[in-house]
Amino acid sequence: MFGRRYVRHLVSRSAENPSDRRRFLRTAGAAGLGLVGASYAGAALMSGHENQPAPEVELRNATDAKDSNAPSDAAVLNFALNLEFLEANLYSFAVHGYGLPGYLTGGVGKQGGVSGGHAVKFESEAVHQIAMEIAGDELAHVKFLRGALGKAAVAQPQIDFKDSFTAAAQAAGLIQKGQTFDPFASEPNFLVAAYLFEDVGVTAYKGAAPLIGNKTFLDAAAGILAVEAYHAGIVRTQLFERGLGDVTNKISAARNSLAGNKNDDQGVLIDGKANLVPADGNGIAFGRSADRVLNIAYLNPKKVSSGGFYPAGVNGDIKTSGGY
Repeated sequence: MFGRRYVRHLVSRSAENPSDRRRFLRTAGAAGLGLVGASYAGAALMSGHENQPAPEVELRNATDAKDSNAPSDAAVLNFALNLEFLEANLYSFAVHGYGLPGYLTGGVGKQGGVSGGHAVKFESEAVHQIAMEIAGDELAHVKFLRGALGKAAVAQPQIDFKDSFTAAAQAAGLIQKGQTFDPFASEPNFLVAAYLFEDVGVTAYKGAAPLIGNKTFLDAAAGILAVEAYHAGIVRTQLFERGLGDVTNKISAARNSLAGNKNDDQGVLIDGKANLVPADGNGIAFGRSADRVLNIAYLNPKKVSSGGFYPAGVNGDIKTSGGY
C-alpha cells in the first residue's frame, strides 16, 4: 500500500489549481483518499504504512501518462460528479420520492435544486428492486467522488427533469409538439429515461479514462465505468423484453445528432434483432469526449455552456459543449 508521502504527490498532481491542491492535501486522510491503493469495488482500507518509501517508478508512470494539455484529474472527476448528481437524483426520486440529501449537494460553484422529480409507481417488483439497487450505486458514486475530491468537489448544479425530458422526447420523435414526457409517470417511461442517462454515462467514463493520469483515480473510474455498464445492460434488456427497442433506436439517433452525427450510438435493435451490447466489430464499446457528452446533456448540438438537463450549466472547469 502507498505511503502518505506518495499520496501527497498524487494529490498535488491532480488538483485543479493551487487553491484546490491545498484543499486536497487537507483532506488527504478523508474517506476518498483513504481509498488510495484500493479499488472502488470494495478492497479494505489499509493503514500503518506512513513511513514506506514512495515507489518512484509508479509515480513516474502516473505523471508521464498525463498529457500536459489535458484537463487535470480533479477537473475530470468533477465533470463525472456532475453526471453522477444527475443519475443519482433520477433514481432517488424514482424509488424514494425525493432527491439527494443536502449534505451531499454543496461544494464549489453555484448549488442548484432539482425540478420535476417524483416517485414512480412501479408495476413490477423486479423493476422496483432493480431501481433500488441502481439508486444505491449512484448514491455511492456521488459519495465516493466527493470524498476523493474533498473540498475541491463541485456543488450539485441546477437539474431539470421536467422540461428537459419533454424536449428530449420531442427531439427523438417520441411525442409531438405540445405533448409532455414525464419520466416518473410510469415504469416504461422511467426505463426510457434511465436508458437515456445510462448509455451516456458509460460513454462518458470511457471517453474520460485516457485523460486520467493518476493510476489510483483511473482504477476508481474504471470501477465506476464497469458498474455503469452493468446498469446500462440491465436497462437495455428490460426495454428489449418490453418491445421498446424502436423507442431506444429513436433516442440513439437523437443522441447521435446532438453529439456530431458520428453514428456511434446504437439502440437496442439492429435489423429487428437484439443489440443489448453496443459495441464495434471488435467487441469494444465507444466513448465520448466531455464536450460531446455535454451536447447531449444540454440538448444542443452547438457550443454552449448551459441548457437541457442543466439549465444553468454544470460546475467545474469542464462546462462547455462542442460545436457541430
